[in-house]
Amino acid sequence: MVFDEVTQRFLLKNKSLLPVVQGGMGIGISAHRLAGAVAKLGALGTISSVDLRRHHPDLMQSCSEQPTKAHINACNLIALDREIKAAKTIAQGQGAIAVNIMKAVSAYPDFVRQSCESGADAIVVGAGLPLDLPDLAADYPDVALIPILSDARGTQLVLRKWMRKNRLPDAIVLENPKFAAGHLGLADTKDMDKPNYQSIQVLEQTQEVFEKLGIAPIPLIVAGGIHQPKQVQALLDAGASAVQLGSAFAVTHEGDAHDNFKKVLVEAEPEDIVTFMSVAGLPARAVRTPWLEAYLHKENKLQEVAKARDCSEGFDCLAFCGLRDGVAKSGQFCIDRQLAYALAGDIARGLFFRGSEILPLGKAIAPVKELMAYLLSALSPTTPAAAS
Repeated sequence: MVFDEVTQRFLLKNKSLLPVVQGGMGIGISAHRLAGAVAKLGALGTISSVDLRRHHPDLMQSCSEQPTKAHINACNLIALDREIKAAKTIAQGQGAIAVNIMKAVSAYPDFVRQSCESGADAIVVGAGLPLDLPDLAADYPDVALIPILSDARGTQLVLRKWMRKNRLPDAIVLENPKFAAGHLGLADTKDMDKPNYQSIQVLEQTQEVFEKLGIAPIPLIVAGGIHQPKQVQALLDAGASAVQLGSAFAVTHEGDAHDNFKKVLVEAEPEDIVTFMSVAGLPARAVRTPWLEAYLHKENKLQEVAKARDCSEGFDCLAFCGLRDGVAKSGQFCIDRQLAYALAGDIARGLFFRGSEILPLGKAIAPVKELMAYLLSALSPTTPAAAS
């Protein structure tokens, strides 16, 4: 496919982008290599900001020698700066580079400021409502701000708060928690099948919110469960400006994780994918690997004896942590450590986040270019550009 011929694009801060977005995945699953490769094709590539020092041996060595919270946080900001600049070098001026930042991490404000200072084109925030994002990025008006939300109600709340700050999102990711990977945007998994989370309905209701508030339509990026070209076309026809995928990009050649990580994701069968409670106090979805199987078997016992303790990794990565804070109803494990094992390809000990649906290219591990060409294959080069 000649990507330049795809006319169904969307505008993000005057950048014309392909309508397939690569979602952010941590720890380190989507770093400079993946995000840069996606951007080079003319799309939006996303770096996950969480604990990027793990891609930099010199920073890991420095943290080993000086394992204080302040130093670890400083090293993660250095790593984020390196990753953004490396991704932009790969992109060669094409597409755009975003940084995904969890509202739930304690360094959230620092990650926002560093991303802006380092030249990120966009900031994407999930795992909480980013009501303060306009304030944090106020000195960088050219950086696109993109909240991740799950329904029209949350969208309306964010829009009202941001309008008081004289700022609107430059795009909104609408993520369906029934299918997405990693942390899910709902409090209770029993609500997963509610119609207000279904993509087509959320698109319609969000457009109604725009009309109600008297604002021009904002580009809507639909995420969760997308794995076929016909889905991409159907969602664009329904009013989406783009779609977002995560797991599908994680298993590409350019994905920044170990090959074992990709193997776990592509070989997972539907029955291997489970939803459970994360230490962040949010439901999460991952592959049932040996560690997760063992953890789920003893989860109830661990919750019964939950008590506050010091952060096992020494830098309090989450603002709220069920393990550290002793909150029984939340997960009782160190998420940073388990995700780091997964990044390194440790199948026995890692936590491997993955979406619930089949992957677009099945069990193949292929280049980003091949994945993008497949997802965009239902779009006709002569189709009029989608409204943005």
